[in-house]
Amino acid sequence: MGRIPVLDVFPQVAGGTRPAKAVVNERLTIGATVFREGHDEVSADAIIIDPQGKDFLRIRLSPVGYGTDIFEASVRFPTQGRWSFRIEAWSDPLATWLHRAHIKFPEGQDVDLECAEGELLLDQLTGLSAADKKLVTGVRKALAAKKLTPAEKLTYLDDALFLSVLHNNPIREFSSTYGPYPVHVERQRALYGAWYEFFPRSEGASLNKDGSWTSGTFATATMRLPAVADMGFDVLYLPPIHPIGMAFRKGRNNTLTPSDNDPGSPWAIGSADGGHDAIHPDLGTEKDFVAFVRSAQKLGLEIALDFALQASPDHPWVSTHPEWFTTRADGTIAYAENPPKKYQDIYPINFDNDSEGIFTEVIRVLEHWIALGITIFRVDNPHTKPVAFWERTIGHINDLHPDVIFLAEAFTRPAMMRALAEVGFQQSYTYFTWRNNKWEIEEYVRELSGPASAYMRPNFFANTPDILPEFLQQSGPMGFAIRATLAATLSPTYGIYAGFELYECEPTKPGAEEYLNSEKYEYKLRDWDAAEKSGQSLAPYLKTLNNIRRANPALQQLRDIVFHRVDADDVLCYSKRNEENTVIVIVNLNPHEQRRTTVHLDMPGIGLEWQDTFTVRNELTSKNYTWQEHTEVYLDPQASETQCAMILSITHAGASRV
Repeated sequence: MGRIPVLDVFPQVAGGTRPAKAVVNERLTIGATVFREGHDEVSADAIIIDPQGKDFLRIRLSPVGYGTDIFEASVRFPTQGRWSFRIEAWSDPLATWLHRAHIKFPEGQDVDLECAEGELLLDQLTGLSAADKKLVTGVRKALAAKKLTPAEKLTYLDDALFLSVLHNNPIREFSSTYGPYPVHVERQRALYGAWYEFFPRSEGASLNKDGSWTSGTFATATMRLPAVADMGFDVLYLPPIHPIGMAFRKGRNNTLTPSDNDPGSPWAIGSADGGHDAIHPDLGTEKDFVAFVRSAQKLGLEIALDFALQASPDHPWVSTHPEWFTTRADGTIAYAENPPKKYQDIYPINFDNDSEGIFTEVIRVLEHWIALGITIFRVDNPHTKPVAFWERTIGHINDLHPDVIFLAEAFTRPAMMRALAEVGFQQSYTYFTWRNNKWEIEEYVRELSGPASAYMRPNFFANTPDILPEFLQQSGPMGFAIRATLAATLSPTYGIYAGFELYECEPTKPGAEEYLNSEKYEYKLRDWDAAEKSGQSLAPYLKTLNNIRRANPALQQLRDIVFHRVDADDVLCYSKRNEENTVIVIVNLNPHEQRRTTVHLDMPGIGLEWQDTFTVRNELTSKNYTWQEHTEVYLDPQASETQCAMILSITHAGASRV
């Protein structure tokens, strides 16, 4: 510890041994607790260091509140790369002297002595411009002038230009430096985006007269891309597209008795047709896949590919590298289990026997798909693999390919979710799926947007092929609109699985969170056009939500969220803002009943004064309203999707106040 103590530097991850997360031009708050013995004033700077190791920018930290000893400032990083910062703290004799002068001059205490000491301090200022030097000389003469009263001398000390000169030309005593603390700055998609998931084999699939199925292909799935793009999604996520094993193949609803027409689970990867670097023959060729990826890119869609480190009993690895699996006491290879669930068609990888060989193969596979245009990987069950393996793998890939993003699908214990995020996963699945009540949503989002945001970026999936939330089973169509609104506005990244917009919600049994007739084990035919023509589709509302997200930068970031008090226990209100854009969201969490209630805004939290009256625009209805601190709202989910919530924008460009 230096002469001036510095504690609780933020953001930092694992004591500064791993990088905090940011994206290009994202506002990141840097700060620390800074203090010293006695009553002298202290100040601190953050020195930003570029990826080449050179000092890029020095920013003065400002005190937060009174008596907290916390100093902070905001910074934006202009480019991707491994940036860092250090904190420099010092005893501030100029601030100490000004503080003493403001106390002593009005009391007539030691005025002449304080003036003399002030003159000596001002004489230490160097490197001033001609104009600044003239200003400081004038103040120095005022301090020495016998005819000026102490009050008159204070007016010179309180001059804004003079104070600015002192601020920009500090005298640093006992400077103490802490750091550097790393910050990994990535592209915006690592923080912000809307994800959509579909199974290519279902898009364009057909049931033949003899009861057999013809699989969808990349060519037929391409026909679905314009609709996904039109809804405003940025990322299309595909479950595994590899050959599927025949051994212990699962039938409909996860049975062990498949028919000849059952395609099996895509997560049972590997057959005689190949493994993780191969494409299922029913979907097409590698050339077809590249054409599919390029078609998506032309529509503004990135393809995210599932990366599931496991194998079917028929995977080539089982014969070529049996040491990569676990052999049980009876000589059989252990299949995957999550008791009481059993996955007899999947063999987990054992990372302890040949970790170097597995790492080499994984890098080869990832490089194969990156070469074909994949820049996002959704990693299946990463919490069942060693954390150190992921740190090495992601670090290696990102060193070579900085744009590649890894999403951790880890619905597991908080400690493991945190560890995976800390070691490099750019995004993480979360517990949002199970946060339904007002208090638990507020508590959880405060956690994610607080100190956890230094290492964990949430992806709020409203449903997945594995998870049909109980709320959706019981809430009707308006429940889907409510959950989509929350996911899209609470988190900068969110996602849905196909069928969400058709309100699919039939479980395997009461109380279960699994889909009946799950697409994981069969083809799924959906009549998208008929649903939209009949008005039985949420697609238009999803398009509206995604358009609102793109038009409002406040919704594209995580850290600046404020929750506001509402009289009704099941109405949630929160806001997000950046410099020129503020969005207030009010959501009725009860899909069955209307609510008339009063919202009590934290006015400074939205960048306004307590007494301000201002104009808001409801982005869902295009109507304008005059608001103030206490405003009554009416939400009726039974009327329409656009009545279950209000998404209100304020523009701080001079026209927001009435």
